[in-house]
Amino acid sequence: MKANYLLLIILSLLSCTLGGCEVVEGIFKAGVWSGVLMVVLLVALLIFIFTRIGKGKN
Repeated sequence: MKANYLLLIILSLLSCTLGGCEVVEGIFKAGVWSGVLMVVLLVALLIFIFTRIGKGKN
């Protein structure tokens, strides 16, 4: 009888923690894509600035 309660408690804890893993996975996916977007925008901004500076010197 105690084994059934122990199994029920373990299954309950696992079901709660596995849902948390999905939330963390979603946060990291969003973080990665936000980081990629920021790097692309920064590189594009630097290219824009350097081309503007280069046109002024000619």
